[in-house]
Amino acid sequence: MSIPQQGGGPIERPEQLAEYLAAGEKPRDAWRIGTEHEKFGYRHADLMPLPYEAAPGQPSVKAMLEGLQTRFGWTPVLEAGHLIGLERDGANVSLEPGGQLELSGAPLETIHQTCDEVNSHLAEVKTVADELGAGFIGLGAAPVWTQEQMPMMPKGRYRLMTDYMGRVGTLGTQMMYRTCTVQVNLDFASEADMVQKLRVALALQPVANALFANSPFLDGKPNGWKSWRAHIWQNLDAARTGLLPFAFEDGFGYEAWVDYVLDVPMYFVYRDGKYIDALGQSFRDFLKGKLPALPGEIPTLSDWADHLTTVFPEARVKKFIEMRGADGGPWRRLCALPALWVGLLYDQTALDAAWDLVKGWDTETREAWRQGAGLLALDAEVGGTKMRDLAREVLAISEAGLKARARAGSGGLVPDETHFLNALKESVETGKVPADELLGKYHGEWAGDLSRIYAEYSY
Repeated sequence: MSIPQQGGGPIERPEQLAEYLAAGEKPRDAWRIGTEHEKFGYRHADLMPLPYEAAPGQPSVKAMLEGLQTRFGWTPVLEAGHLIGLERDGANVSLEPGGQLELSGAPLETIHQTCDEVNSHLAEVKTVADELGAGFIGLGAAPVWTQEQMPMMPKGRYRLMTDYMGRVGTLGTQMMYRTCTVQVNLDFASEADMVQKLRVALALQPVANALFANSPFLDGKPNGWKSWRAHIWQNLDAARTGLLPFAFEDGFGYEAWVDYVLDVPMYFVYRDGKYIDALGQSFRDFLKGKLPALPGEIPTLSDWADHLTTVFPEARVKKFIEMRGADGGPWRRLCALPALWVGLLYDQTALDAAWDLVKGWDTETREAWRQGAGLLALDAEVGGTKMRDLAREVLAISEAGLKARARAGSGGLVPDETHFLNALKESVETGKVPADELLGKYHGEWAGDLSRIYAEYSY
């Protein structure tokens, strides 16, 4: 979930909305990689989720943030007097609604740098957590904790969203409080480049979901899905989720994205450090000075930037493109996710090959892959094609793209970034994704005791 955005001053012309997106265009040599990942925190003593606050010396989310600030030089981010995040060197640490700790990484040039950043962050988190008696684990969904056991973080945005999510779809509050993801944010050079990248990202998001499927448990038992997180996203607020068929129509571009976002009901307006309830209201009305929450007031570009963060399709456009389809997971996959998408999207030959792979798919085919990925991961099949075979082809394209980039690491000893795909290639070779491994443990050596997941799979 996002922190308040800084977009700019008053919106005086409708064209400014599309111009805001276009302002993200960058030449190829300025393209960067921004990786985000979330993880669940818990107390070692009873394996329960971390509350926001606790007695001095006891593990809590606030104590984690304070420890990171004190020990490692992060700058605090406050909301209404509450410590709700940290900033340092272009990166930030923020809180998801149920206390999930998120790193939004700095924009970096290579996957080598991204993986160094992830490893450094996890080492810092572990240092502080160990001192507090806490642990952190990367999974797509909380395996044991019930909805009622999840804490709520002191952020006004989340209070409003919790109320609204209870009215739309069926699983919105589960998404907020009991899921984690890993994402990557990538740049585009032009409107045409954005369109091609977004279409490939949307079409192939189910492949990422399958390869990263890591949420087969809920409420202490198997839930029947390899990615319960995917199932959640398929069953909440259709107005702001999905694979966006309109993005594949002729003429799609910035203006079409603006029209889509304008039709998504608002959550809030952020003013003077507070979130003002605008649930279900229209940004189109806001542009006319007719928003019931702020009658007579015209929005700013910062309001527009905030509203852009309240749409949740499988891939989305801001001043960059976010890939949103993967479950949170073990550290190797935190580096593999950006590698997958950088290989596909940052080399033109690879991007063209990826588009050739998917351009003949219709809306029904794309949706069938989406449904199958969450339920069956690499065992899904659509139109006689197996997900495992599709994933193999996608990985080959990505690997070729990374080889063509030829970004060396380790002082030149590693010639490119292709080794970051190894965890995904292993999954294709074996047919097993993280969810399959977890289910094997559950039905085997764990004998149904899910409490063992914390000791064996924490960072």
